[in-house]
Amino acid sequence: MRGKRMYVYILASLSRTLYTGVTNNIERRMYEHRNKLTPGFATRYRSNRLVYFEVVYGPMNAIRREKQIKAWTREKRFALIESVNAGWLDLARDWFRETPSPSPISPQSSGGGQSLRGLSLRAKRGGRARGD
Repeated sequence: MRGKRMYVYILASLSRTLYTGVTNNIERRMYEHRNKLTPGFATRYRSNRLVYFEVVYGPMNAIRREKQIKAWTREKRFALIESVNAGWLDLARDWFRETPSPSPISPQSSGGGQSLRGLSLRAKRGGRARGD
């Protein structure tokens, strides 16, 4: 057994402020960063574009690798990113869709002009709505 799958990742802001982190669920963690659900460095500096990640097996190995990368010079971290992502593209750009806002229900679309309230009353009265 190789250990639990972990991810070491680097986020960047538009001005290339870097944040290095570790997680066991990269999609969930990116959702948290994108939606500013966890206060801290990445939120404060708007580092929410995933520019690099790697899979590491075992939490201790992942933490060791994260610390190794954090100890590097900025130039060395830039070189690591550019070795796999020369354009600094957001690798998670297609992971999440914006949820369209629900459209209002028109009275005509709820079953021949009957209200939803009338339909629920019909079910409670054994098939008869008020006024039947």
